[in-house]
Amino acid sequence: MEGDDIYTKDGTVDIHKNPANKKETGNWKACRFILGNECCERLAYYGMSTNLVNFLQIRLNQGNVTASNNVTNWSGTCYITPLIGAFLADAYLGRYWTIAGFSIIYVFGMTLLTLTASVGGLKPSCNRDGCHPTSSQTAVTFVALYLIALGTGGIKPCVSSFGADQFDETDETEKKKKSSFFNWFYFSINIGALIASSVLVWIQMNVGWGWGFGIPAVAMAVAVISFFSGSRLYRLQKPGGSPLTRVAQVIVASLRKLHLKVPSDKSLLYETADEESNIKGSRKLEHTEELRFFDKAAVETQTDRIKDQPNPWRLCTVTQVEELKSIIRVLPIWASGIVFATVYSQMSTMFVLQGNTMDQHMGPHFKIPSASLSLFDTLSVLFWAPVYDQFIVPFARKFTGHERGFTQLQRMGIGLVISTLSMVVAGILEIIRLDYVRKNNYYDLEYIPMSIFWQVPQYFLVGCAEVFTFIGQLEFFYDQAPDAMRSLLSALSLTTVALGNYLSTLLVTVVTKVTTRHGRLGWIPDNLNRGHLDNFYWLLAILSVINFFIYLWIAKWYKYKKVAGHPPP
Repeated sequence: MEGDDIYTKDGTVDIHKNPANKKETGNWKACRFILGNECCERLAYYGMSTNLVNFLQIRLNQGNVTASNNVTNWSGTCYITPLIGAFLADAYLGRYWTIAGFSIIYVFGMTLLTLTASVGGLKPSCNRDGCHPTSSQTAVTFVALYLIALGTGGIKPCVSSFGADQFDETDETEKKKKSSFFNWFYFSINIGALIASSVLVWIQMNVGWGWGFGIPAVAMAVAVISFFSGSRLYRLQKPGGSPLTRVAQVIVASLRKLHLKVPSDKSLLYETADEESNIKGSRKLEHTEELRFFDKAAVETQTDRIKDQPNPWRLCTVTQVEELKSIIRVLPIWASGIVFATVYSQMSTMFVLQGNTMDQHMGPHFKIPSASLSLFDTLSVLFWAPVYDQFIVPFARKFTGHERGFTQLQRMGIGLVISTLSMVVAGILEIIRLDYVRKNNYYDLEYIPMSIFWQVPQYFLVGCAEVFTFIGQLEFFYDQAPDAMRSLLSALSLTTVALGNYLSTLLVTVVTKVTTRHGRLGWIPDNLNRGHLDNFYWLLAILSVINFFIYLWIAKWYKYKKVAGHPPP
């Protein structure tokens, strides 16, 4: 029995494909390399993306609506491509090799973007009247951006899950550390974001875009080095084969047995006799009563076997059926994150454009770029993440009795409320700003004499909402995912950010089209002093309230996943 405690019991192996030794692999000693990688990678990403709307306006000569939509479309793609990386990780490559391969594409994209901002021929010519990009220069810039979007697609869905893999779920001591890992993982993201939104944005606006993009490119190279440095300490989950194939098999098998009755005794449903499931790297899941139609796939009939072996397109195990049920159950929770992501996306678009109209001076000589105010979102996260872990959880535990203070669903719900408040605060500020413009006839003034630091509360509230909702999502989708589908479910959670960006693009496009009828300037003209950006914030606040009440209804009916032999979280 003592020998059994040497190795992990969750199916993980080391880099040499041997069973993972508990003392020599995993835990925080492996996570420091993963957190270092994430910090540098996020510095690279945010160092390039935080001020992207201004880069498109200044260097590619794009207007407010075009630049804003291009940023949200690109940002949305950055959160769709993780589906590609997640599929490859879960099905064939594993998380370690997926991160390694896509990192190379990422570095190449960052390097190309740096060249478009610094090398003659790729860099647009600029004079007093502005910059004049050619169509080929614009095309190369977007090729670089979408290479980065592809590269990040192999990293985003895998890094958080890969970090969580370093803690053995069957060991109660290690399992408790995993919840803290997600908080510190998000903390490391925001250390990178803090440097990006302060130092790098200032460099881009005051030194040059070449240096401003070159430093993030170097940071990405450092991220890759950090990741490979910890290789001998990592625990690796073996890929379990194509999760989409297994899902398709359950659906096909259920449809083939459409008229078959599911027995009331669940022990009659088909499952392997072994202690482990027949899905590589996955524990068995207990049968649940919901979505019983799919149980038909686990009802054995005389025609289900070929040469005494089950035909996977006619007969599936209970665990395989429960994998599909787990995905279906999380979909409503997933959908409720889209509006939250739309609110979050305003930090890189409307908040920046709003800040562009305000006084950006700190003292007589220093001017802070409007995009740099996102550092207050980052500071908010850096403040609230440890406060949540060290103070809020122990305090809430006294009242709820829950080990984590709040359930994952309660945590996400609190974040939805706070994000709604951020839109209300942003709307109130814009009303005050426009009133100031009207009273003083500042309609054509580039910067009105109103400090940009009045935007700090809306950034701070978004950061607080992130700690509750985004970290809650990371933990929720990892916990509720079947073992062999964790990258896929992590990627699915990231697609809410993609769809949130696309929804923002759609709302801006529709609002612009509707409000510019009959020759009117509309809510979001190029000169915001003559617009009504406050109405756009009120629209988002109303959508957030509606979304919150739908979320409450969904959360009330949600049933947590049950692993055979283990209680639900």
